[in-house]
Amino acid sequence: MMQQPSFSGVAPEPAVLRQRWQALRQSQPRTRIRDAAEQLGVSEAQLLATGLGQDAVRLELRFDVLLPRMESLGRVMSLTRNAHAVHEKRGTWRNVELNGARALVLDEDIDLRLFLSRWRFGFALREPMEDGIRRSLHFFDATGTAVHKVFLEDPTGTAAFEALVSKLAHEDQTPALAVEAAPPVAVPRPDDQVDGEGLRAGWRALQDTHEFFSLLQRFDVARTQALRLAGRELARPVALESLSWVLERVSASGLPIMVFVGNPGAIQIHTGPVHTVRPMGPWLNVLDRGFNLHVRGDHIHSAWVVHKPTRDGVVTSLEVFDAAGENIALVFGQRKPGKPELPEWTALMRELMEALPAPEVRP
Repeated sequence: MMQQPSFSGVAPEPAVLRQRWQALRQSQPRTRIRDAAEQLGVSEAQLLATGLGQDAVRLELRFDVLLPRMESLGRVMSLTRNAHAVHEKRGTWRNVELNGARALVLDEDIDLRLFLSRWRFGFALREPMEDGIRRSLHFFDATGTAVHKVFLEDPTGTAAFEALVSKLAHEDQTPALAVEAAPPVAVPRPDDQVDGEGLRAGWRALQDTHEFFSLLQRFDVARTQALRLAGRELARPVALESLSWVLERVSASGLPIMVFVGNPGAIQIHTGPVHTVRPMGPWLNVLDRGFNLHVRGDHIHSAWVVHKPTRDGVVTSLEVFDAAGENIALVFGQRKPGKPELPEWTALMRELMEALPAPEVRP
Protein backbone atom coordinates (compact mmCIF):
# COMPACT_ATOMS: atom_id res chain seq x y z
CA MET A 1 0.00 0.00 0.00
CA MET A 2 1.37 3.40 -0.98
CA GLN A 3 2.44 5.46 2.00
CA GLN A 4 0.10 8.43 2.42
CA PRO A 5 0.85 11.90 3.79
CA SER A 6 -0.13 12.23 7.43
CA PHE A 7 -3.04 14.50 8.31
CA SER A 8 -6.12 14.55 10.49
CA GLY A 9 -9.39 13.41 8.98
CA VAL A 10 -11.11 16.45 10.56
CA ALA A 11 -10.38 19.72 8.76
CA PRO A 12 -10.88 23.23 10.16
CA GLU A 13 -13.96 25.15 9.09
CA PRO A 14 -13.57 25.64 5.29
CA ALA A 15 -13.51 29.45 5.37
CA VAL A 16 -10.79 29.41 8.02
CA LEU A 17 -8.81 26.77 6.13
CA ARG A 18 -9.02 28.77 2.91
CA GLN A 19 -7.77 31.89 4.68
CA ARG A 20 -4.82 29.94 6.04
CA TRP A 21 -4.07 28.58 2.59
CA GLN A 22 -4.22 32.04 1.01
CA ALA A 23 -1.87 33.37 3.69
CA LEU A 24 0.51 30.47 3.03
CA ARG A 25 0.45 31.16 -0.72
CA GLN A 26 1.30 34.79 -0.11
CA SER A 27 4.27 33.94 2.11
CA GLN A 28 5.36 30.90 0.05
CA PRO A 29 4.08 31.52 -3.50
CA ARG A 30 5.93 28.52 -4.99
CA THR A 31 4.41 26.00 -2.57
CA ARG A 32 2.32 23.39 -4.37
CA ILE A 33 -1.11 22.42 -3.04
CA ARG A 34 0.05 18.96 -1.89
CA ASP A 35 2.79 20.49 0.25
CA ALA A 36 0.48 23.25 1.48
CA ALA A 37 -2.08 20.66 2.59
CA GLU A 38 0.57 18.77 4.54
CA GLN A 39 1.71 21.97 6.22
CA LEU A 40 -1.89 22.80 7.15
CA GLY A 41 -2.59 19.30 8.47
CA VAL A 42 -5.33 18.37 5.98
CA SER A 43 -5.65 16.35 2.80
CA GLU A 44 -5.16 17.91 -0.60
CA ALA A 45 -8.80 17.18 -1.49
CA GLN A 46 -10.03 18.99 1.62
CA LEU A 47 -7.91 22.00 0.77
CA LEU A 48 -9.11 22.10 -2.84
CA ALA A 49 -12.74 21.72 -1.68
CA THR A 50 -12.52 25.06 0.13
CA GLY A 51 -12.79 26.61 -3.34
CA LEU A 52 -16.20 25.08 -4.09
CA GLY A 53 -18.52 27.85 -5.18
CA GLN A 54 -15.51 29.89 -6.27
CA ASP A 55 -12.87 28.32 -8.53
CA ALA A 56 -13.73 24.64 -7.97
CA VAL A 57 -16.66 22.36 -8.82
CA ARG A 58 -17.14 18.93 -7.32
CA LEU A 59 -17.88 16.24 -9.92
CA GLU A 60 -19.83 13.01 -9.92
CA LEU A 61 -17.52 10.12 -10.73
CA ARG A 62 -19.63 8.65 -13.53
CA PHE A 63 -16.80 7.00 -15.39
CA ASP A 64 -19.00 5.86 -18.29
CA VAL A 65 -19.60 9.54 -19.03
CA LEU A 66 -16.28 11.01 -17.92
CA LEU A 67 -13.70 8.77 -19.58
CA PRO A 68 -15.10 8.66 -23.13
CA ARG A 69 -15.26 12.47 -23.15
CA MET A 70 -11.64 13.01 -22.15
CA GLU A 71 -10.46 12.93 -25.76
CA SER A 72 -12.62 15.98 -26.50
CA LEU A 73 -10.41 18.06 -24.19
CA GLY A 74 -7.64 17.93 -26.81
CA ARG A 75 -4.01 18.14 -25.79
CA VAL A 76 -3.57 17.89 -22.03
CA MET A 77 -0.91 17.27 -19.42
CA SER A 78 -1.71 14.12 -17.42
CA LEU A 79 -0.03 13.88 -14.03
CA THR A 80 0.32 10.83 -11.82
CA ARG A 81 2.42 10.85 -8.68
CA ASN A 82 3.22 9.12 -5.44
CA ALA A 83 4.95 10.46 -2.34
CA HIS A 84 8.37 10.54 -4.02
CA ALA A 85 7.90 10.81 -7.80
CA VAL A 86 5.87 12.90 -10.25
CA HIS A 87 5.23 11.68 -13.81
CA GLU A 88 3.87 14.17 -16.37
CA LYS A 89 2.90 13.31 -19.96
CA ARG A 90 1.53 15.59 -22.66
CA GLY A 91 -0.82 14.30 -25.34
CA THR A 92 -4.44 13.38 -26.01
CA TRP A 93 -6.54 10.75 -24.22
CA ARG A 94 -7.30 8.23 -26.98
CA ASN A 95 -8.26 4.56 -27.09
CA VAL A 96 -9.94 4.57 -23.69
CA GLU A 97 -11.11 1.14 -22.55
CA LEU A 98 -13.42 0.91 -19.53
CA ASN A 99 -13.87 -2.50 -17.94
CA GLY A 100 -15.76 -2.31 -14.66
CA ALA A 101 -13.49 -0.83 -11.99
CA ARG A 102 -10.50 -0.66 -14.32
CA ALA A 103 -9.70 1.47 -17.33
CA LEU A 104 -6.90 1.77 -19.86
CA VAL A 105 -5.76 4.74 -21.91
CA LEU A 106 -3.62 3.45 -24.75
CA ASP A 107 -2.45 6.45 -26.73
CA GLU A 108 1.15 6.68 -27.89
CA ASP A 109 1.66 9.64 -25.53
CA ILE A 110 -0.92 9.16 -22.76
CA ASP A 111 -0.57 5.59 -21.47
CA LEU A 112 -2.47 4.87 -18.24
CA ARG A 113 -3.75 2.03 -16.09
CA LEU A 114 -6.58 3.31 -13.89
CA PHE A 115 -7.93 1.46 -10.83
CA LEU A 116 -11.23 3.25 -10.43
CA SER A 117 -12.35 1.57 -7.21
CA ARG A 118 -9.72 3.77 -5.54
CA TRP A 119 -11.18 7.00 -6.93
CA ARG A 120 -13.53 8.69 -4.47
CA PHE A 121 -13.60 12.45 -5.20
CA GLY A 122 -13.39 14.46 -8.41
CA PHE A 123 -13.10 18.21 -8.94
CA ALA A 124 -12.88 20.63 -11.83
CA LEU A 125 -10.73 23.67 -11.19
CA ARG A 126 -10.57 27.04 -12.94
CA GLU A 127 -7.52 28.86 -11.66
CA PRO A 128 -6.82 32.50 -12.60
CA MET A 129 -3.27 32.73 -13.95
CA GLU A 130 -1.27 35.59 -15.47
CA ASP A 131 -2.02 34.33 -18.99
CA GLY A 132 -5.68 33.44 -18.40
CA ILE A 133 -7.73 30.70 -16.74
CA ARG A 134 -6.06 27.33 -16.24
CA ARG A 135 -8.62 24.52 -16.36
CA SER A 136 -7.93 21.14 -14.82
CA LEU A 137 -9.47 17.97 -13.39
CA HIS A 138 -8.34 16.48 -10.06
CA PHE A 139 -9.14 13.02 -8.71
CA PHE A 140 -8.56 11.74 -5.18
CA ASP A 141 -8.87 8.55 -3.16
CA ALA A 142 -10.89 8.11 0.02
CA THR A 143 -8.13 9.69 2.13
CA GLY A 144 -8.12 12.82 -0.04
CA THR A 145 -4.78 11.95 -1.61
CA ALA A 146 -4.45 12.74 -5.32
CA VAL A 147 -4.44 9.78 -7.70
CA HIS A 148 -4.51 11.63 -11.03
CA LYS A 149 -4.74 15.13 -12.51
CA VAL A 150 -5.40 16.45 -16.01
CA PHE A 151 -4.49 20.00 -17.13
CA LEU A 152 -5.86 21.46 -20.36
CA GLU A 153 -3.23 22.78 -22.77
CA ASP A 154 -5.37 23.26 -25.88
CA PRO A 155 -7.70 26.31 -25.85
CA THR A 156 -10.00 24.50 -28.29
CA GLY A 157 -10.83 22.07 -25.48
CA THR A 158 -12.40 24.78 -23.31
CA ALA A 159 -15.95 24.26 -24.56
CA ALA A 160 -15.68 20.50 -24.06
CA PHE A 161 -14.34 21.07 -20.53
CA GLU A 162 -17.23 23.35 -19.63
CA ALA A 163 -19.76 20.90 -21.09
CA LEU A 164 -18.21 18.07 -19.08
CA VAL A 165 -18.33 20.09 -15.86
CA SER A 166 -21.97 21.01 -16.49
CA LYS A 167 -22.85 17.37 -17.18
CA LEU A 168 -21.09 15.95 -14.10
CA ALA A 169 -21.53 18.70 -11.50
CA HIS A 170 -22.26 17.00 -8.16
CA GLU A 171 -25.40 18.01 -6.29
CA ASP A 172 -23.28 18.46 -3.14
CA GLN A 173 -21.05 21.52 -3.51
CA THR A 174 -20.45 21.92 0.23
CA PRO A 175 -16.85 23.03 0.84
CA ALA A 176 -16.47 20.81 3.91
CA LEU A 177 -15.17 17.41 2.81
CA ALA A 178 -15.00 14.30 5.00
CA VAL A 179 -12.14 11.92 4.20
CA GLU A 180 -11.02 8.62 5.65
CA ALA A 181 -7.86 8.08 7.67
CA ALA A 182 -5.12 6.21 5.82
CA PRO A 183 -4.97 2.56 6.88
CA PRO A 184 -1.82 1.46 8.72
CA VAL A 185 1.05 0.26 6.57
CA ALA A 186 1.01 -3.53 6.40
CA VAL A 187 3.94 -5.24 8.12
CA PRO A 188 5.44 -8.09 6.05
CA ARG A 189 5.45 -11.58 7.53
CA PRO A 190 8.77 -12.81 8.92
CA ASP A 191 10.98 -14.30 6.21
CA ASP A 192 10.92 -17.74 7.83
CA GLN A 193 7.13 -17.87 7.39
CA VAL A 194 7.38 -17.36 3.62
CA ASP A 195 7.61 -20.37 1.32
CA GLY A 196 10.83 -19.23 -0.31
CA GLU A 197 11.26 -22.31 -2.51
CA GLY A 198 7.70 -22.06 -3.74
CA LEU A 199 8.14 -18.33 -4.40
CA ARG A 200 11.27 -18.89 -6.47
CA ALA A 201 9.68 -21.75 -8.39
CA GLY A 202 6.60 -19.65 -9.14
CA TRP A 203 8.81 -16.74 -10.18
CA ARG A 204 10.77 -18.88 -12.65
CA ALA A 205 7.48 -20.15 -14.10
CA LEU A 206 6.14 -16.67 -14.94
CA GLN A 207 4.83 -16.25 -18.50
CA ASP A 208 4.04 -12.54 -18.35
CA THR A 209 5.27 -9.61 -16.24
CA HIS A 210 1.65 -8.88 -15.24
CA GLU A 211 1.58 -12.18 -13.35
CA PHE A 212 4.12 -10.89 -10.84
CA PHE A 213 1.58 -9.12 -8.62
CA SER A 214 -0.51 -12.29 -8.41
CA LEU A 215 2.64 -14.19 -7.45
CA LEU A 216 3.23 -11.83 -4.52
CA GLN A 217 -0.37 -12.25 -3.40
CA ARG A 218 -0.24 -16.03 -3.69
CA PHE A 219 2.76 -16.23 -1.36
CA ASP A 220 1.62 -13.33 0.85
CA VAL A 221 4.95 -11.57 0.50
CA ALA A 222 5.84 -7.88 0.24
CA ARG A 223 7.56 -6.78 -2.96
CA THR A 224 10.98 -5.88 -1.58
CA GLN A 225 10.81 -8.93 0.67
CA ALA A 226 10.28 -11.07 -2.43
CA LEU A 227 13.26 -9.42 -4.11
CA ARG A 228 15.45 -10.28 -1.13
CA LEU A 229 14.24 -13.87 -0.97
CA ALA A 230 14.42 -14.52 -4.71
CA GLY A 231 18.19 -14.78 -4.90
CA ARG A 232 20.65 -12.88 -7.09
CA GLU A 233 19.69 -14.87 -10.18
CA LEU A 234 16.28 -13.18 -10.17
CA ALA A 235 16.83 -9.89 -8.28
CA ARG A 236 20.11 -8.08 -7.66
CA PRO A 237 20.46 -5.07 -5.34
CA VAL A 238 22.29 -2.11 -6.88
CA ALA A 239 23.42 1.28 -5.64
CA LEU A 240 20.91 3.98 -4.71
CA GLU A 241 22.18 6.24 -7.51
CA SER A 242 21.32 3.61 -10.14
CA LEU A 243 18.25 5.48 -11.45
CA SER A 244 20.31 8.59 -12.14
CA TRP A 245 23.06 6.45 -13.72
CA VAL A 246 20.60 4.73 -16.06
CA LEU A 247 18.77 7.90 -17.09
CA GLU A 248 22.05 9.66 -17.90
CA ARG A 249 23.17 6.78 -20.10
CA VAL A 250 19.94 6.30 -22.02
CA SER A 251 19.83 10.07 -22.52
CA ALA A 252 23.28 9.96 -24.10
CA SER A 253 22.62 6.85 -26.20
CA GLY A 254 19.02 7.46 -27.28
CA LEU A 255 17.99 3.99 -26.08
CA PRO A 256 14.17 4.01 -25.73
CA ILE A 257 12.83 3.00 -22.33
CA MET A 258 9.58 2.68 -20.38
CA VAL A 259 9.18 4.63 -17.13
CA PHE A 260 6.34 3.65 -14.77
CA VAL A 261 5.19 5.78 -11.81
CA GLY A 262 2.07 4.89 -9.91
CA ASN A 263 -0.10 4.96 -6.82
CA PRO A 264 -3.00 2.71 -5.78
CA GLY A 265 -5.37 4.51 -8.19
CA ALA A 266 -3.27 5.03 -11.31
CA ILE A 267 -0.11 3.98 -13.12
CA GLN A 268 1.31 6.23 -15.83
CA ILE A 269 3.85 5.11 -18.42
CA HIS A 270 6.32 6.93 -20.64
CA THR A 271 7.61 4.97 -23.62
CA GLY A 272 10.44 6.29 -25.76
CA PRO A 273 13.77 8.06 -25.33
CA VAL A 274 14.60 10.66 -22.71
CA HIS A 275 16.78 13.62 -23.55
CA THR A 276 17.25 16.21 -20.82
CA VAL A 277 18.25 14.72 -17.45
CA ARG A 278 18.92 17.38 -14.85
CA PRO A 279 19.46 17.00 -11.09
CA MET A 280 18.22 19.93 -8.99
CA GLY A 281 18.96 19.65 -5.29
CA PRO A 282 17.39 16.41 -4.03
CA TRP A 283 15.31 16.06 -7.20
CA LEU A 284 16.30 13.99 -10.22
CA ASN A 285 14.48 15.40 -13.25
CA VAL A 286 13.72 14.54 -16.85
CA LEU A 287 12.68 17.76 -18.60
CA ASP A 288 11.57 16.86 -22.10
CA ARG A 289 8.92 18.49 -24.24
CA GLY A 290 6.33 15.74 -23.83
CA PHE A 291 7.58 14.03 -20.69
CA ASN A 292 8.65 15.33 -17.31
CA LEU A 293 9.78 13.13 -14.43
CA HIS A 294 10.67 14.35 -10.94
CA VAL A 295 12.05 11.88 -8.38
CA ARG A 296 13.31 12.60 -4.87
CA GLY A 297 16.63 10.82 -5.13
CA ASP A 298 17.26 11.18 -1.40
CA HIS A 299 14.09 9.14 -0.73
CA ILE A 300 15.35 6.09 -2.60
CA HIS A 301 16.07 3.47 0.06
CA SER A 302 16.79 0.49 -2.20
CA ALA A 303 17.28 -0.21 -5.90
CA TRP A 304 17.11 -3.53 -7.70
CA VAL A 305 17.70 -5.05 -11.10
CA VAL A 306 14.86 -7.54 -11.45
CA HIS A 307 14.56 -10.40 -13.96
CA LYS A 308 11.11 -11.77 -14.82
CA PRO A 309 10.73 -14.74 -17.18
CA THR A 310 8.05 -14.37 -19.87
CA ARG A 311 7.01 -16.30 -22.95
CA ASP A 312 9.00 -13.69 -24.93
CA GLY A 313 12.16 -14.19 -22.89
CA VAL A 314 13.47 -12.58 -19.71
CA VAL A 315 12.31 -9.01 -19.06
CA THR A 316 14.67 -6.88 -16.97
CA SER A 317 13.73 -3.82 -14.92
CA LEU A 318 15.31 -1.29 -12.60
CA GLU A 319 13.04 -0.80 -9.59
CA VAL A 320 13.51 1.78 -6.82
CA PHE A 321 11.76 1.79 -3.44
CA ASP A 322 11.31 4.00 -0.40
CA ALA A 323 12.13 3.13 3.22
CA ALA A 324 8.71 1.48 3.69
CA GLY A 325 9.28 -0.80 0.70
CA GLU A 326 6.84 1.11 -1.52
CA ASN A 327 7.70 1.39 -5.18
CA ILE A 328 8.80 4.83 -6.38
CA ALA A 329 9.42 4.07 -10.05
CA LEU A 330 10.17 1.23 -12.46
CA VAL A 331 12.23 1.43 -15.66
CA PHE A 332 12.25 -1.13 -18.50
CA GLY A 333 13.66 -1.17 -21.98
CA GLN A 334 11.02 -0.29 -24.56
CA ARG A 335 9.22 -3.41 -25.73
CA LYS A 336 5.89 -4.64 -27.07
CA PRO A 337 4.10 -7.88 -26.14
CA GLY A 338 5.35 -10.68 -28.34
CA LYS A 339 8.76 -9.04 -28.74
CA PRO A 340 11.92 -9.87 -26.81
CA GLU A 341 13.72 -7.33 -24.67
CA LEU A 342 16.06 -4.96 -26.48
CA PRO A 343 19.59 -6.43 -26.28
CA GLU A 344 20.98 -2.94 -25.65
CA TRP A 345 18.82 -2.69 -22.51
CA THR A 346 19.89 -6.13 -21.33
CA ALA A 347 23.52 -5.10 -21.78
CA LEU A 348 22.95 -1.82 -19.91
CA MET A 349 21.43 -3.65 -16.94
CA ARG A 350 24.38 -6.06 -16.92
CA GLU A 351 26.75 -3.09 -16.97
CA LEU A 352 24.80 -1.46 -14.11
CA MET A 353 25.11 -4.54 -11.91
CA GLU A 354 28.86 -4.59 -12.50
CA ALA A 355 29.41 -0.83 -12.16
CA LEU A 356 27.15 -0.06 -9.18
CA PRO A 357 26.78 -3.19 -7.06
CA ALA A 358 25.18 -2.99 -3.63
CA PRO A 359 25.55 -5.35 -0.70
CA GLU A 360 22.82 -7.86 0.00
CA VAL A 361 19.79 -6.09 1.44
CA ARG A 362 18.79 -7.58 4.77
CA PRO A 363 15.46 -7.28 6.62
